[in-house]
Amino acid sequence: MLLVSSSVIISLVGTDRAVLSQERLPEITVTAPSPIRRTAPAPARPARVSTPATARTTPAPPPIAPVAIPSSGVLPVVIDQFATVTVVPNEELRRSNGATLGDVLQNKPGITGSSFAPGASSRPIIRGLDVNRVGIVENGIGGGGVSDLGEDHFVPINPLTTNQIEVIRGPATLRYGSQSIGGVVSATDNRIPEAFPDCRTLPSPKGLITKAPTSANGPGCVNFETRSAVSTVDNGLEGGVLMDAASGNYAFHADAFARKADDYRIPSYPYRFEPGRPFDGRQPNSSVRMDGAAVGGSYIFDGGFVGATVIQDNALYHIPGIDGEDHHTRIDAHQTRVMAKGEWRAPTTAIDAIRFWAGVTDYKHTEIGLADPSDLSTLGARQIFTNKEQEGRVEVQLKPIKLSFAEMTTALGVQGGHQDLNAPSPDDPGTPFNGLFSPNSNWRIASYIFNEFKFSETLKAQVAGRIEHIELSGSVPDILGLGTTPIARNPEFTPKSASAGVIKNLPWDLAASLTAQYVERAPKPAELFSRGAHDATATFDIGNPDLKIEVAKSIEAGLRRAVGPLRFEATAYYTRFDGFIFRHLTGELCDATPATCTGAPFNGGGGELKQAIYSQKDATFRGGEIQFQYEVAKLWRGIWGFEGQWDIVRATFTDGTNVPRIPPQRFGGGFFYRDDNWFARINLLHAMAQNNVAPIFETPTPGYNRLRAEVSYREKLKPSGGFGPREVNVGVVGDNLLNADIRNSVSYTKDEVLLPGASVRLFANVKY
Repeated sequence: MLLVSSSVIISLVGTDRAVLSQERLPEITVTAPSPIRRTAPAPARPARVSTPATARTTPAPPPIAPVAIPSSGVLPVVIDQFATVTVVPNEELRRSNGATLGDVLQNKPGITGSSFAPGASSRPIIRGLDVNRVGIVENGIGGGGVSDLGEDHFVPINPLTTNQIEVIRGPATLRYGSQSIGGVVSATDNRIPEAFPDCRTLPSPKGLITKAPTSANGPGCVNFETRSAVSTVDNGLEGGVLMDAASGNYAFHADAFARKADDYRIPSYPYRFEPGRPFDGRQPNSSVRMDGAAVGGSYIFDGGFVGATVIQDNALYHIPGIDGEDHHTRIDAHQTRVMAKGEWRAPTTAIDAIRFWAGVTDYKHTEIGLADPSDLSTLGARQIFTNKEQEGRVEVQLKPIKLSFAEMTTALGVQGGHQDLNAPSPDDPGTPFNGLFSPNSNWRIASYIFNEFKFSETLKAQVAGRIEHIELSGSVPDILGLGTTPIARNPEFTPKSASAGVIKNLPWDLAASLTAQYVERAPKPAELFSRGAHDATATFDIGNPDLKIEVAKSIEAGLRRAVGPLRFEATAYYTRFDGFIFRHLTGELCDATPATCTGAPFNGGGGELKQAIYSQKDATFRGGEIQFQYEVAKLWRGIWGFEGQWDIVRATFTDGTNVPRIPPQRFGGGFFYRDDNWFARINLLHAMAQNNVAPIFETPTPGYNRLRAEVSYREKLKPSGGFGPREVNVGVVGDNLLNADIRNSVSYTKDEVLLPGASVRLFANVKY
């Protein structure tokens, strides 16, 4: 609980600031970082909840979900985890102008987005690590899709229906697997309810207002929420409807959303190295259409819950850039997922909780475009991607054991999964190696253990380990890449990983952490089996089935403060990679087949695609992140203050050359005002020029200034007649208000795609 201590604040900032200590800060509940959940003894089930509570953090489920409204704009700092956790809570998500996970996280310290197709396809990049090292999960299960196979592929998790985003780094990534070596982006929503909805007032048969049910068998109830917004830069419209209901021991959820946007406006001509093309003030070929829906439910009992949901996501979006404009390239994507999860708390005297997650994904997208830019009749499917995946995980948290030197809590987990991938060419799907890669599959099974030691109320340590076994099956052409006869390859890997960390509470409400980890990562199918044109990255990818396990040895130190008028977190890290796997641009050019590549051994005529061979080389990543928020004084009915941030990552190979596509150093800050209803902020983020580029086919990226401002109003209402609005949140958000040219150095299309220009977004969220 983030409760400000008056005595500490007075001692730190003086008696005149003591009034700031009276504000109760929002409770932050994170579920992704660790399988060990620190729980308090189960309270008696109340008839009505008047303080924050959540089924995620109490052994027995409360009768209704959380009802507290956190203060808008408060910097959420998590101090009880062993590495940095970035949290985007619900109230911030509702104010965000990000349409994708990458857009939402774009300006967070240490995080950026790939922004291949802004507003449609932007995958989070953490500390310079991207697709093959960053996991994305929804409610504990992989988000599906094929966004890790191509930067042009969208992530089928929409912020419009998401309630909280957690970005975890460090030792906690062992919970999810070696493919998340760089971090995990966890999105949570209520599609599988874990508690009864907040139905504190219900209409009686006579239309009178009654209190919430005093037990799970009380009367039923229904809550609605609408989320909507319009944006000027792209004529965008978005809307979502969410419903939560309860009857007896059952809780239900349903939602539906849709979003449409035209080509977005940009400040100037987008193509750095190809002048003279037609330009109408918009980024050509950047429009998007998305929609989706979900329905789910849970059975909630005194010891836990079990539930499931079915989710459908659809997207039709265009790919900006010269090639996308010339070929009218767009992606038509569809995904269906079925997910289940459950929890049984305190089943025995030795076991504190048993939890499970399971999911099945069926994904397909078609890349549509012109085979001949001069002939509109050649419009058709140019590439197909399919992903059929199944995943499951079971965790057992044991009850704490009192040792002579500490209290030890242990959590054990088993995780398994299977995946079938294919990327054939629709022109001739029966011919091997006409697409990016031929059909391949992988099986994986893993087990892990987390041990947490509580030495005192101010000192905790954690030791964790994971071992997994991965079997892959695929095929490649002959060693020169010229043959068409499939050669089966079946590599197997057994990565082993371990971590250790410590948290120490210090004076002045500070918390310091130090972690170290050793992580082994198995190569992914695209790195092993690719052998074809990859239009998204304008590369001809050549995988290497002989790649070895990648090893990362890292250390991270952090200092955080979560209470009082000054809240901050500061982190520094160092990672040494042995056998870092990357797309090595050789300097040669290719067309659609290996035989067209220039240079030995191919000696073809070349083309427009850059030859990229998956290779391994030792590398070092180091950097740091800081963000803070300081409340200066009372103003009007609330508080005003200022905030700031800074982040940097430097990544080099051991030969001194630069790792490609690394974010630039950024710093910025601004001012804010907030009270019980109003929140206002103005913030300027400066990104320095990125001149530390790879020696082949990577250009420097100019810096930029990104000015953002927002004003929002939120109020709780008293419904009349038993039904009506009970909370309203409206506001306006401005982004890139200087109308600056913003190019993202991590994007493959940064020299052809500008991020949106000056934009104003109006939003309204209403709960009934």
